Amino acid sequence: MPLYNRLKEYRARLGVNQQEMGALAGVSRQTISQIERGDYSPSVTLALKIAKICNVTVEDIFSYEEEENDGE
Repeated sequence: MPLYNRLKEYRARLGVNQQEMGALAGVSRQTISQIERGDYSPSVTLALKIAKICNVTVEDIFSYEEEENDGE
């Protein structure tokens, strides 16, 4: 998946667990866990909410990298 994130790092800086981050962002603990593992790409709205909670830009937490195609 080409969307990478540093959510776990920023969440730790705030001193909140996944349950608390989920409550702050209006989502479940499972959603926060899936984002941190890279199993779920958040909506733009959720990414903006998370960045606001962490007091950083979306680009500080999330980064997108194109996948390289072999042989193309």
